[in-house]
This record gives sequence, structure tokens and C-alpha cells, in this order.
Amino acid sequence: MIVEVINTGSELLLGNVTNTHLNYLGQELFQLGLRIARQVTVPDGDAIRDALSESLSRADLILVTGGLGPTTDDITREITAELLHLPLIEDPAVWEAIQARFSRRGLEMTPRNRRQAHVPKGATVLQNPFGTAPGLYIRHASQGAVRHIFLLPGPPRELKPMFETLVAPILKDLTPAGPKIQSRRWLVVGLGESKVESLVGEQLLAIPGLELGYCARPGAVEVRGIGSAETLAAAEAVMTAALPTQIAGEGGESLEAVVVHRLIALGKKLATAESCTGGALANKITNVPGASDAFLAGFVTYSNEAKTRDLAVPAPLIAEHGAVSAPVARAMAEGALRATNADFALSTTGIAGPGGGTPEKPVGTVFIALAIRGAETRSEKHTYPTDRATFKELTAQTALDMLRGVIG
Repeated sequence: MIVEVINTGSELLLGNVTNTHLNYLGQELFQLGLRIARQVTVPDGDAIRDALSESLSRADLILVTGGLGPTTDDITREITAELLHLPLIEDPAVWEAIQARFSRRGLEMTPRNRRQAHVPKGATVLQNPFGTAPGLYIRHASQGAVRHIFLLPGPPRELKPMFETLVAPILKDLTPAGPKIQSRRWLVVGLGESKVESLVGEQLLAIPGLELGYCARPGAVEVRGIGSAETLAAAEAVMTAALPTQIAGEGGESLEAVVVHRLIALGKKLATAESCTGGALANKITNVPGASDAFLAGFVTYSNEAKTRDLAVPAPLIAEHGAVSAPVARAMAEGALRATNADFALSTTGIAGPGGGTPEKPVGTVFIALAIRGAETRSEKHTYPTDRATFKELTAQTALDMLRGVIG
């Protein structure tokens, strides 16, 4: 089936609201064996007519989000009925549900709320327990072609439960039975996009039926494969043989999630001591659900005084080697280990820029240390001459991968 998505709403194009619908619908549809061929975002008003008319000329399945509310800019329902030459008829059950919702919440209705009970003749109403705008499903046959059109509410809190409980079952009946195409993603760390492609590209392209893609991220590359189970098994063999230590995770799992889940499985605890990253490392770790089972504490010791006060880094050590140095990075990690009684501690100290660099330690220089209970502390020097935000991201990513290399 050719699938197209139309997201409506001027607020999306103005940047006032982030459009999360494509991300959500793309993932949900793929699980049903469907892929979005085209997506367009249009403002409120007549632009909806042009977009829907174009999709009706070629798509088998069309999902439209937004424009089902009671205000004058909510005209998705009316435009759809017009293009399909269907009269709008008030649905008594929908009108009753709208009135009941207002009554329960003690809100006053306006005459325009009644518009939301208007349904194109023959459409299936998709109940919306989280809002006043019901969704609509229209199966439209014209000139030998059948179009399946879903009109869905714009707010994600309304769209998602409606899709999962009402839309997905309909789509399952529309899609043929049998094996579905699958997707697999490998997160490769420590290598650039061109390097990863040079190591696996030709071998992967030689696998029949494999759709291949690369997505570069700071400090990592995501390799994406789409195909049958057999095709992806062949791709897996190529990836693991060529990149035995660089693959940090699969299935879209982030490096921090890989590390946290491994720590939990091992029953080990982690602490962090950050200077140049300013808490970015701890932030990545605590973004993982369940991180509290592995993460004890994070210290942000930006000044030399804080390093000495909170992590017991000797002031003479800082004076001798400088705050940005391997000895200080190791002392920071060891201080965090002592303070928290953790099993591992990561530290970062560097020069994020744009100023502060020297010929010996240019902007972008960073030292990362890993203290391990009962073992020798390790440290690494890296140089990331980029903007501050990317510098922090690369440093945090490298620190996490340093720990991953130890815990497997």
C-alpha cells in the first residue's frame, strides 16, 4: 500500500510546536508492515485541500492529523467531505458524548462545538475519550480505486491512544498476512561515517534485498538495514565480523542505555565527576529509565576549588599539571569513587572553547578518566575542536564508550 501522511497546523510550520507525529506514525506503521512513502506538513486553511487532493490521486492509505477542533481554522473534516463529495451529517452519539464531556468537566459549550459532531456520510467514528474531537475513518471507492482515509486529532495525547486502540486494528485487517519486512539498527561508536562505510559497505550492498542506510551522530554512526529476517541475519554476520568491538548496541538503543543496562545486569554502581561537560554525562545517564539502579551520584566541579573541596584533588597537583591534564582527570575519578563507594567512576576535564586554549593544550583538548574499584585508573586524551555543545556530546559519548569497553 502507498501510505501518505498529512500533518496540519500553522503552529507546526511556525516552530511553536514540535511535530512528533511523523516519528510516532512511522514507527507504528512499520510494525504493521507499512511504510510512509510521503509526508507533508501544511498550515491551517485551504492548503489542506491541495495536499489531500494530491494524496487522493495516488495513495492507498492517507492519515491526516489535526484540524478537527471547533474553531474556524479547523476545517479538515469539511474539506475531506467536499473532496469526496460526501454530505456532513450530525451523529447523535458523537454529539451526546461531546455534551457529556463538557458536563463532567463543568465547562460551558459554544455553538461551534456542535461542528465536531458532523460526520461525512458513511464514515466510521473513532471515539476519543481524551478530547472532544472524534477521529474518522472513511473507505472511499472511486473509479476502481479504494482509498482508506483516517482523520485523527492533532494533540498527541489524543492521537496516540486512538491509533493504538482503534486505527491499528483496522490497518491490521487491511494489510496482507505473512512475513513482514523488518528493520535493524547497529550503533557503531568511535568511527566516522566514511570509515564505517569503507569497512562494511560493499559487503552489505552485496546482500540481496537489503535496504541500507547510514546516519552520522556525534561520536557514533547508526547503520540501518531493512529487509527480510534472512536478509538481516546476513547483514548481522557482516557487521559483527567487521566491527566486533565498535558495535555498542542494536535496535536503536543509545550508548548510555547500553551502559546502564549492562551495569544493572552486573549489579555494579557508577559515579561521575565532570568539569568541561558540566553535567552532560550525568544527564545522558539519568535519561535512561531505571538508571537509579546503577547511578549513584554526579559531581560537577567546574572550578579548581570545587575539585579540591568535593573530590579531594590535591591543589598542588592542579598547580603542577593544570586542571586539564591526565593526573587531574584520574584524581577526579578516584575522588568520586571514594566519595560514593561506587564500582566505577568517570571523569572529564577539558577546554570547550572558544577561548582558553594554549599551543600545548588547544581548544578541544579533553582528558577522560575511568576509576575502577580494585584496579588501576585509566585515562585518555582526545581533541574535539568543535563548538561547545558538540564538544560536550562527543566527550560524554567517549567516556561512556570507555566504560563500555570494560564492562562488555
